[in-house]
Amino acid sequence: MAIALAAVMLPISVTGPGVALADMSGALGASAASTQWVLNAYNVAFTAFMLAAGSAADLFGRRRLFLSGTTVFALASLVAGTAPTILLVDLARFVQGMGAAAVLTSGSALLAHTFSGAARARAFGIFGASIGFGLAMGPFVSGLLVGVASWHAVFLVNVLLGAVVLVLARPLPESKNPGARRIDLPGVLTFTLALMLLALGFVEGPSQGWGGVVTLGSFAGAALFLALFVVVELRVAEPMFDLSLLRRPTFVAIIWQPVSIVFAFAALLVYLPPYFQGAGGAGSTMSGAMLLPLTLPVFILPLFTGTLVRLLSVRMLLAVGPAVLAVALLLMTFTDPLSSRTGLYAALLLAGVGIGLAFGVMDNAAVSVVPAERSGMASGMFNTLRVAGETIGVACVGGLLLTSTRQQLAGSGGGASGAMADDVVQGRLGSVRESGGEDLVDRAVQGLQHGWSVVYVVLACVALAGAIAIFTMVRDRDLDQSSTTQDV
Repeated sequence: MAIALAAVMLPISVTGPGVALADMSGALGASAASTQWVLNAYNVAFTAFMLAAGSAADLFGRRRLFLSGTTVFALASLVAGTAPTILLVDLARFVQGMGAAAVLTSGSALLAHTFSGAARARAFGIFGASIGFGLAMGPFVSGLLVGVASWHAVFLVNVLLGAVVLVLARPLPESKNPGARRIDLPGVLTFTLALMLLALGFVEGPSQGWGGVVTLGSFAGAALFLALFVVVELRVAEPMFDLSLLRRPTFVAIIWQPVSIVFAFAALLVYLPPYFQGAGGAGSTMSGAMLLPLTLPVFILPLFTGTLVRLLSVRMLLAVGPAVLAVALLLMTFTDPLSSRTGLYAALLLAGVGIGLAFGVMDNAAVSVVPAERSGMASGMFNTLRVAGETIGVACVGGLLLTSTRQQLAGSGGGASGAMADDVVQGRLGSVRESGGEDLVDRAVQGLQHGWSVVYVVLACVALAGAIAIFTMVRDRDLDQSSTTQDV
């Protein structure tokens, strides 16, 4: 119960702030770049410390790390919810992401160590359904909180949830890897710096220019530290990212599979609400509700994992999911939140089905191809790439959306500017209306819709590439089928 509730809590922290971005940026007077770090700071820390958290769980104990991570997560949520400046919100979100990494990795490893066979399938089915529920209800609940209270409530609700998790987690059994001896600190440092510089490049690209010194320097630094990370992992005695596991094609495909899914999913959850609020004229509550066709299947389908596996097999579920998502994203290029909401809802529903098909089997498949004593490592590697996909997806889509919108507005003339692109992307059409009236608002909305068309096509290509890779690399015989064919 504690791990399931935590699995609900963490995705709310990814998607919730997306609904509150417009209100938050207006209240704190934040720019588009600084507001985007509310999302990226959490995601970067979440990703960067995932591997270290997996090693720490094996070394110090999975229950101990679960409790510690939950405490850090709740305290950081309190700071973010009461912060008077956007800088303090960003810093608190980074610490919150560190806590989230500890919670997710240790929770998954606890399930893998505690259960086996059919029982483990049921446990991971509930775990996947809980993540899906958090993703499904996160935008809607956050929209309600913003509408009834304010953007502060989006963060403060996690303080309450964290306290409940701590109470429920006390009876959990402790477990650790007796062979683990230390944490790979050089690996943590190089990986964190690589990810932060990569995110910085995507965030600053639209304003600094994609060929600017800051942008190119960030990408070059990210490549350098990533190369250093690989060198470190090859040389240390106890690496946090065991490159020897990459000799197994099935494991490689499975840990990369979530990237093809969450790259699009996280970006849609974060940036569609401001789109609905601005171009669609929806309120914060309605913008969250409009995402339910996308998110509800992600909650419901994992509950029927056993039936789905018997019909399609694990490999087919992992491959068909991103393929269906790619089709849905291409269909979304023909929709907009003003004139064709029915078509928009249908495309979002299809995208949710594609994501939900894979969500029920991803986590268990990752730990089923390694020995149980290395479940912490496997979980850390899998979740690192899953959250890295979210982090890079959010940062990349944010930069791509802003750049495409700016280029379209610049080509339309009429006084279009970078500041107007910032406003329309964040859903602040009131500022555009004050500066140029309804004609300028119409041009701004058209520019944003063009930007989204570009984003949909790019995300569809990523999803389709993932589907092809999964279908050709995964072998069902490498998976523990007995632990992946039971309904919840």
